[in-house]
Amino acid sequence: MTDVQELFRRAVRDSDADAMREGIERLFGQAGPEALSAEAEYELRHEDYVMEMPQSGERIRGRDAMRAMQEAFPTPPTITLRRVSGSGHVWVVEGVNDYASEVWHVVAVFELDDDGRIVRDTRYYTQPTEAPEWRSAWVERI
Repeated sequence: MTDVQELFRRAVRDSDADAMREGIERLFGQAGPEALSAEAEYELRHEDYVMEMPQSGERIRGRDAMRAMQEAFPTPPTITLRRVSGSGHVWVVEGVNDYASEVWHVVAVFELDDDGRIVRDTRYYTQPTEAPEWRSAWVERI
């Protein structure tokens, strides 16, 4: 079992947001030399893993299919985490994916089993848009 799986298991068991964030940082390659290999990432997924991207109408069924898609990905993005929240078996991750020429915001909903394996992963992507001027009196720029 990987250290990340133990972090995920602790997050599920104790609703430990710090453990989940550390595990997600390693999963998304933000942990420098502690980042996961593709094989280690594969092992974190349940055999019945499903990933959905509703905005494009796509579903990847099975951890083998997910690994094959990742291996074929031309240039993976750098990912910056903004927030990790949730408890128990369901966690929400907010981040920014930078593909060098394009930036996309992402929200991912991870569902894990008791053993800390990812069973379901739903990702919502959007590109930044300009805010309309008419609501500027009520908003704060971030």
